[in-house]
Amino acid sequence: MSTANASSPPAPSHPWVDRYLEHLVVAKGLSEHSLAAYSTDITSFLIFLNTHDGVLERVTDDTLFLYLMHLRARGLASRSLARHLSALRGFFAFAADEAWLPGSPAALIENPKLPRLLPDVLSREEVARLLAAPDTETPLGYRDRTMLELLYAAGLRVSELVGLTLGDFDAQAGLLRVFGKGAKERLTPIHALAREFLATYIATVRGAFHPREPFLFLNRSGTGLTRQAVWKGIKRHALAAGVSRDISPHSLRHSFATHLLEGGADLRTVQMLLGHADISATEIYTHVQAGRLVAGHRAHQPRSGPAAKPAPDEPEQR
Repeated sequence: MSTANASSPPAPSHPWVDRYLEHLVVAKGLSEHSLAAYSTDITSFLIFLNTHDGVLERVTDDTLFLYLMHLRARGLASRSLARHLSALRGFFAFAADEAWLPGSPAALIENPKLPRLLPDVLSREEVARLLAAPDTETPLGYRDRTMLELLYAAGLRVSELVGLTLGDFDAQAGLLRVFGKGAKERLTPIHALAREFLATYIATVRGAFHPREPFLFLNRSGTGLTRQAVWKGIKRHALAAGVSRDISPHSLRHSFATHLLEGGADLRTVQMLLGHADISATEIYTHVQAGRLVAGHRAHQPRSGPAAKPAPDEPEQR
């Protein structure tokens, strides 16, 4: 009898966890990718309980604190710790709502302190060079130019871009129907140039890929693109455009939001266009604006440099 799998016991499970994951799919509409992430993080906690002779029914805030310390000792950074805690906080809140527990043991656990990372934003000139990089004389180049236009015109996530289908574009109204996180639907306007590229792509270019699926953007096999394929394409076009910084599809989303705010759009409008459930997620772009203003002031204000001091006959203002 083979013992090849004897050293790899199956991952622990629990009916509460199964019910919670089912709830995330049915009630919250989480994607397969997000569901897998929640399942992995909660299973990690179950493994910790098993190895410390604990049971889910008797978890306390002390148990969770010890678990976070365990993860920290394994070298996890604050951002990863916060993700694990977020998964457990959602699970235990659900368990309390279902009356499986008298209350959530995660309710009073504070999030680890996270560094405030500002998104990488391209300048308008860098965006223009990137958009112009694909060779629009070829079907692949025209497809890529259209995708780049949409990413910047609508601030799409790459998962939203690759999920677009033919029925999601209303050419007459100039609107895209976008399904964001949690399958939440929003209508996003796109400007005239992006509409023109998209309409031409649909009418005269998309057929060259011999479509086998209804997705808007296709690969050479006629099936939908992956997020990785879009990421690699943007890297290639950024290199051709002379954009030396390390960018991703999300860089165009960040640039879209920042440039809107710089142009006078209000924060609530940008929140709706991005599909953010919480405006605090949008507020980070105000920090980007502030940072750019400070940098611009320091670069161009004649008396902002370290050498700027009051002249001998000029008293310093108090």
